[in-house]
Amino acid sequence: MRLFRCAACDQLLYFENRRCEKCGHDLGYIPEANALVPLEREGEPESGLWRPVGRNEQRYRFCANAAQDACNWLVPEEQEEEFCLACRHNRMVPDLTVPENLRKWQKVEIAKHRLIYSMLRLNLPLESNKDREGGLCFDFLADDPDGTTPKIMTGHDEGLITIALAEADDAEREHRKGELGELYRTLLGHFRHETGHYYWNRLVRDAGRLQAFRALFGDETADYGEALQAYYANGPIPDWQVNYVSAYATAHPWEDFAETFKHYIHIVDTLEMASAFGMRVQPRLDRTGELGAEVDFNPYRACAIQQMVDSWLPISFALNNLNRCLGMSDAYPFILGPGVIQKIGFIHNLAHRLVEADPVPDTVPEEVPPGRGENDADAPEGSPVAAVA
Repeated sequence: MRLFRCAACDQLLYFENRRCEKCGHDLGYIPEANALVPLEREGEPESGLWRPVGRNEQRYRFCANAAQDACNWLVPEEQEEEFCLACRHNRMVPDLTVPENLRKWQKVEIAKHRLIYSMLRLNLPLESNKDREGGLCFDFLADDPDGTTPKIMTGHDEGLITIALAEADDAEREHRKGELGELYRTLLGHFRHETGHYYWNRLVRDAGRLQAFRALFGDETADYGEALQAYYANGPIPDWQVNYVSAYATAHPWEDFAETFKHYIHIVDTLEMASAFGMRVQPRLDRTGELGAEVDFNPYRACAIQQMVDSWLPISFALNNLNRCLGMSDAYPFILGPGVIQKIGFIHNLAHRLVEADPVPDTVPEEVPPGRGENDADAPEGSPVAAVA
């Protein structure tokens, strides 16, 4: 994520800003230009059209979700879409006449827009269900207030990502984090993890890169339901930190990929913001120079993964220590072991289309369906179906 500047008054802006507090202009984000721009109304108010200050070539209207204060993205005038590039992936939203649902959904939308920002910056495929069967779409669902039906589970199923609205409640999310013994649990983390499952479908399975994937992450045809049961019963394998970014990543190769994808986006997006602030880390007590870093490159481009890691480790060390000074938990309580860095490098190369497809065999072997747990009975074969409490 980057900082933005108001073209009308030079005020620094943040991604979610709807109005410039210095000059008073309404603000809108143009995803095609990666620009947050001050706006002037064009024509009568009922037209809903706006023109960016200092730009005469294009008029825009706000995404329909701006009416609920849930989006500040713009749609070009000539497009017939009611929703912006981010919100057109929504399939279901909660009952917004319930004030608590509206408040939580607005928080969910903040995380979702940051996710889509990263996917656009990486130029990853973003087909919706309207564009492609199995395209990326979201259901944001609230629990039954009467408690007569099971609680909504966050998870992924062949492009459909379900986000439990309860996760937008900070107290409830912290409660679940404690119950599951997790070091980290956020709305943005959920989005990045579940989207990792979607991109396993798109960039690994559908793109014919299973051999390269299995060489690092293992055989994904292992029964998923049984693997999760074993993980929750026995915990992670010993010394998992060497090759896995989190304990949950040890549960199954699909979860390993999704967790690694999540952390890759964590690192890329935070380094971009560090670069925007001109951050430079050089502790005076570090005479080895190992904790020094200056983010003077664009992490969203196909740079060397070691360059990213060498910058990330000192930045995360500084973030953790600053958090501790405020009495808060570490911002990034994870260890990047050698095996983890190799997997992050795979995700990086995959995102930039640098992983070659598997060689085509001379003969096509008979397809053997992968093992599936009882919770996967309705899932397409070979597709990750994941859910977290």
